[in-house]
Amino acid sequence: MSQANVSPPLGAVPGPDGTTFAVWSGAASGIELCLFDETGERELRRLPMQRGEDGVHSLLVADAPVGTRYGFRAWGTYAPDDGLWFDPAKLLVDPYATELDRPFRHDPRLSLFGDDTADLVPKAIVRVHPSVPPQPPQVKTGGLIYEIAVRPFTMLHPDIPDSVRGTLGALAHPSIIAHLKQIGVSAVELMPITAWIDERHLPPLGLTNGWGYNPIAFMALDPRLVPGGVAELRDTVTALHDAGIGTILDLVFNHSGESDRLGATLSMRGLDNHTYYRHATGRPGELINDTGTGNTIACDHPVVRQLILDSLRHFVRAAGIDGFRFDLGSILGRDRNGFRNDAALLTEMLADPVLKDRVLIAEPWDIGPGGYQLGNFPAPFLEWNDRARDDLRRVWRGDRHIVGDLATALAGSSNIFSRHGGEQTRSVNFIAAHDGFTLMDLVSYAGKHNEANGEDNRDGHSDNQSWNNGVEGATDDPEVQAFRRRDVMALLSTLFATRGTVMLTAGDEAGRSQRGNNNAYCQDNAITWVDWRALDPTLIAHTALLSQIRARFDVFRETAFFTGNGDVQWLRLDGQPMTTGDWESPSTDNLIMLLTTGDAVQNRSTRLAVVINRSHAPHPFHLPTQQGMGWQSLLPSASAGVSMVAARSVGFHVEIS
Repeated sequence: MSQANVSPPLGAVPGPDGTTFAVWSGAASGIELCLFDETGERELRRLPMQRGEDGVHSLLVADAPVGTRYGFRAWGTYAPDDGLWFDPAKLLVDPYATELDRPFRHDPRLSLFGDDTADLVPKAIVRVHPSVPPQPPQVKTGGLIYEIAVRPFTMLHPDIPDSVRGTLGALAHPSIIAHLKQIGVSAVELMPITAWIDERHLPPLGLTNGWGYNPIAFMALDPRLVPGGVAELRDTVTALHDAGIGTILDLVFNHSGESDRLGATLSMRGLDNHTYYRHATGRPGELINDTGTGNTIACDHPVVRQLILDSLRHFVRAAGIDGFRFDLGSILGRDRNGFRNDAALLTEMLADPVLKDRVLIAEPWDIGPGGYQLGNFPAPFLEWNDRARDDLRRVWRGDRHIVGDLATALAGSSNIFSRHGGEQTRSVNFIAAHDGFTLMDLVSYAGKHNEANGEDNRDGHSDNQSWNNGVEGATDDPEVQAFRRRDVMALLSTLFATRGTVMLTAGDEAGRSQRGNNNAYCQDNAITWVDWRALDPTLIAHTALLSQIRARFDVFRETAFFTGNGDVQWLRLDGQPMTTGDWESPSTDNLIMLLTTGDAVQNRSTRLAVVINRSHAPHPFHLPTQQGMGWQSLLPSASAGVSMVAARSVGFHVEIS
């Protein structure tokens, strides 16, 4: 192909002769570029675009400077039974838009053929984004990832000015950064900040989506969260970097807010439904629903792969993003034959010169056939480890026959991540995340309480491995409150004793509750907003001390599997090695993990003991000693006297001379 026939880059690209607009559609008979006034309310012109042989429709417009508002209209057959949704009455958002002039809002007209939607749909804005000088990601494997829903995190913070509360820029406030540093955060993981639309069942209930897992435009930032656009993201990332904290974006490439057949036509559906979404074989009008949200992105199609890769590159180049977490990540590796860990998109991510050194984290499941893929993503992908999550919950709930699973989770789940010849853990260990109970609710509710979601408590997981310490929900009983705090401290201590990367959801280090709601995606209110005045300083101090312990001893941050040749020993509380009978006994409630580790304080190799007592009574314990050496407790809250571990606690002890 001659240079003259090479299609321009997709999106809106300003140049010396004007702005070139380009969008892909293999099936549209024609596409019009629609230009709007500076308010985005009045359509000024419709200009037919020229189609290239490769399906790229493009047009150079001399008088469309930076700041121009625009959208597309696509012409073609409207036949939903055949999977064709062309309707020129629908204004369509550019899949390559990086900024929008307003948020999406649901309206029935978005789903009705022939109804013009220019007054409803956000307009893309022509922008130029300076590139951030490339630098290695600041996220280190083995660190603490802190999952943040941007709006709820700062809505009630007393130090944040009202004008920026609930926005991304608030994360750069000194009070927020001070808190992150106090508890030892290595990187924040931002729940979706790209533009989304509410699910259609929410407006009639008076509810709104507060999590953002319903995207329309993969690159465009939602104006409600990031009113300053890409510049605000870049400035926030820079402020976090200056504090030694990395930034990971949680991105949704598995479905879009256009949803099922009854959903809205906003962008990809109206441009080329067959290409962007997966359909049932032989039934082109039937959308595959491997997500539970109505549609599934066709991540194996070359055009879609390019869109996803270009989105990731955009965030690295324009904002210096350190890494990405992929929601329902198994879909990224799916084709019509199922999941493949050598799928083209996964392989291209790992080979891309801009992306190959970024931290990549998969939520390794979806609800489609063969969708559960924990341990099967290609290295160096990290993976959310729900097996360890459930096992650690069951340990402290009091389940029997669990001590072996506890040791496996502490050691980095080698049974899972040694598959395919793996020699290192790729586990992201967590006990609670945005989806499910908060850490405090885990020990305060035996069952979910999602009545506020308007679905008669049918939504959300029913099997939470939770317990309530004798009272369901909120209580003024000081004894019950003390038991719950104790259990949260034990859960935190166990999490921080695991080998690999650990993750906390914002507020879990301080006793945040969602009133028993384990599916609070639609609660943009006090149920999810972090009440900074009500946070528990004892729990915050405990978390900070745990982070200091992880930073001091490299054994937790290392990722190579234990060999058993002196690097780890598993002991009973009397200091003797665990026997087969101990491992198999249903009543084993205690365990010592004795580790050889580097010690940043003593500046030498030493031994560290993690003493776990999940029973409801304090227990004496004995640690093996060497001549001239002794043991020092690092976590006083777990001690009930000399060589005595407190009830329902985890102790850390270092050998000193």
